[in-house]
Amino acid sequence: MAAGPGAMEGDWLFDSLRLYKDLHAFELQGPTRAIEWTGDKSICVAGCEHQKKNEILQLLLPPKLCAQEKQGLCPDRDFRVERGGFSGRPVYNLKRIPDSRLLVTSGPPGGALQVWEMAEDSDVIRAASTVGTGAAAGGPWPRIAATVGRAPGVVHGARLSDVQVTEVESRAVVFRAGLSGDDEVSSLQVLDADTFLLCSASGRLGLLDLRQAPGTPASLGPVPGPAGERWCAGARDRAGGGAGGPDPAVASLSSGGQLRITDLRNPRRPAWRARRPGTAVPGADGELLQVTWAPALDGCLAVSGLDGTVEVYDTTAAPGDGAEPLFVHRGHLFMAPDGPGEIPPPVTAHTWHPWRPRTLLSAAADGSLHVWDWTDPRAAG
Repeated sequence: MAAGPGAMEGDWLFDSLRLYKDLHAFELQGPTRAIEWTGDKSICVAGCEHQKKNEILQLLLPPKLCAQEKQGLCPDRDFRVERGGFSGRPVYNLKRIPDSRLLVTSGPPGGALQVWEMAEDSDVIRAASTVGTGAAAGGPWPRIAATVGRAPGVVHGARLSDVQVTEVESRAVVFRAGLSGDDEVSSLQVLDADTFLLCSASGRLGLLDLRQAPGTPASLGPVPGPAGERWCAGARDRAGGGAGGPDPAVASLSSGGQLRITDLRNPRRPAWRARRPGTAVPGADGELLQVTWAPALDGCLAVSGLDGTVEVYDTTAAPGDGAEPLFVHRGHLFMAPDGPGEIPPPVTAHTWHPWRPRTLLSAAADGSLHVWDWTDPRAAG
């Protein structure tokens, strides 16, 4: 998945100069569904294609992007591979274990997790071990999240009934959620050393506490909308602005285009909502849906997986079905093949920069990888 420059064409190139402070476009050798930060200047990506070996790469960001001064549009060949390895199956989830050199990945087929080590004395990412999950073969693949502030571990689950926490080194199960039902897990997010957020594919939300007594059943909120829509969710980081208290603000996104913010103390009444067109990707099953809060920009979140764009919303603005995004990144659409029968590639993943307020990375199904720093249109006006 070596990086190379992408072509930016037409009038959109010139419009980009005023829409972005920085825009870097690269091409990977294959698509990725995972962009995971491993430091302020490095990320990990991994291939997600079936019936082939997929690369797992640690990439250093372009030096120009890390500079503080304005650089303008700069699609340079500046991503540098720091480490790499190969996975014998597609990688759909990739998480770094905090304060370690370990990565955990999951993806079909099968329910086992793979543990990888980023070697300190070489440029190799090597397979270290596997972790069984209890997920049935041929069923949905497990979602994962890395624990913090305790022995290296991973929260994982493919269905509600098998959500648990397993220590990576001992493979001991240290927590079982005690949930019942076959609803798929769509997203997991660790909030602190003791709690994590769970969202089911039907949109039910739950805040699970690792301190609860074994066997204590956890409770989930109600299904938020019409049957048949798939949901994902993301909680605002408690270390970020405005996320204090036991119940963080949770953003949920559906394949039908519903976007809502929920206080888990009153999950039946969204605190903020917006609606945009549903998924526009033919045959899409909603598995690419992603909603994330900006870590350094209070009240803003980004959504992707509905089409070939990444949309940024300001949740402090007036809510409603007509709420407009604050910014839309359309770069993956304009770089896509343009011919009869060509379908624009959907965005497969996005992530915010940990400390640059308006910088995001996004990837699409055609292997494009963009790093972009958008301009707030309100300030420009």
